[in-house]
Amino acid sequence: MGIVAGLDSSPDFTRIVVCDTDTGAVLRQGYAPHPVESPDGARPSDVDPQAWLLSLGEAAGGGLLEGVQAIGVSAQQNAVVPLDAQGNTVRPAMVGGDKRAQVAAADLIDALGGREAWAQAVGCVPQAAQPVTKLRWLAKTEPENAVRAAVLMQAHDWLVWQLLGRPVRRTTDRGGASGTGYWSAATGAYRSDLVELALGHQAMLPEVIGPADAAGTTPEGLLISAGTGETMSAAFGLGIGLGDAVVSLGASGSVMAVHPEALVDSSGMITSLADATGMHLPVVTTLNAVRTLRGTAELLGVSDLESLSELAMKSTPGAHGLVLLPYLEGERTPNLPHTAGTLAGLRRESMKPEHLARAAFEGMLCGLADALDVLRGRGVEVRRIFLLGAVAELPAVQTAAPALFGAQVVVPQPADYAAIGAARQAAWALGVSQGTLDPRTPPVWQGAAAQVLDPGEELAVGQAVRQQFVSVRDQTHPGAFRP
Repeated sequence: MGIVAGLDSSPDFTRIVVCDTDTGAVLRQGYAPHPVESPDGARPSDVDPQAWLLSLGEAAGGGLLEGVQAIGVSAQQNAVVPLDAQGNTVRPAMVGGDKRAQVAAADLIDALGGREAWAQAVGCVPQAAQPVTKLRWLAKTEPENAVRAAVLMQAHDWLVWQLLGRPVRRTTDRGGASGTGYWSAATGAYRSDLVELALGHQAMLPEVIGPADAAGTTPEGLLISAGTGETMSAAFGLGIGLGDAVVSLGASGSVMAVHPEALVDSSGMITSLADATGMHLPVVTTLNAVRTLRGTAELLGVSDLESLSELAMKSTPGAHGLVLLPYLEGERTPNLPHTAGTLAGLRRESMKPEHLARAAFEGMLCGLADALDVLRGRGVEVRRIFLLGAVAELPAVQTAAPALFGAQVVVPQPADYAAIGAARQAAWALGVSQGTLDPRTPPVWQGAAAQVLDPGEELAVGQAVRQQFVSVRDQTHPGAFRP
């Protein structure tokens, strides 16, 4: 028996959970927002990483960590902390989606010889948010800072390093490294040539340690585990394994699944990440999820998404023939960056608010079913699907999702899964260091409390609706979708 802590440093706040080592039960928790001021209310693209330490200290106040034996760290992905040779920050950390780097992404794709070359090299094609792309932006826009950048760290690497007292050894994990654009999940190795391609010179990179390895021990004797990115930590906190997929419903959407090997996808639709257990986490992204629902609610003059769901429930599966291709911001899956959405099947009897509301929910979910099909088409087994995001609770989503996805859908109760995953990693590293756990087998914790939804008798109806969507998609954009 013992207690461990999991720390999740998200883009906006630090959340800490203290868990029982054996069961994973959450015993205590702390929270504090990052002290980051942005004059226009938008999330800044540059953040002083000291803000993360300040909120960490505040969240851990009041003796929260008393008796804790080990800490795991999860943090926002894609944040780059460039350090000079003395370990000081060269400039604020570059975080978030960072649209400044869109031109840099296109530059990098061309410089290596196209999308397929990148997919083969590191399992992903550069996007504006990725660290490798931010390095290219830095080299082009702030060349003096680029020259001074001697060490490159991500948010969780930097936080682990700070907790350990800034030792000479700097570490990261497979999960975090796999999102950089200069580490390959397939080979388990850095591509330092891609760092040079982006930054203009070589830089020191953290040592990639195993999922159950400890990054080190603090002077007070507190074990710090490897840490990982938020996506990998949340998956670990949920307890997903082979046969499981996670569909995340944000403004955009993503589908990821656990798979025993890295998937190299020449089209670039799959981003080949590593998970926090030694397995792989292929991810397919759509640009349009909840933004489809918000746009439809505005069009119909509906005040909120709960009301849109109520309206949609007055319609029937198939929305009286209305089909919405929800490509409102262009789309990544299929790769149609410059297209727009399409509303098909308009007839006099289908031109009612409830049918358009239903078509919006079905269009959003069918777009994510396309992303699932990309993974299934590459041999990824999907037996059950964890559905995450605030709209996962809406009746219109829960009614349609199991039949459209063709699988059992699990809707976990809201919880701090990234922080819980970090705590589970800490328990694993602690158990291995004490000789009580196998480094190949993580501790078994109680699963997330959840609703379980089966397609049942609605499966045939759902698949007919899905086929209706596929027909309109293929007629409108022939050849664009090749799973």
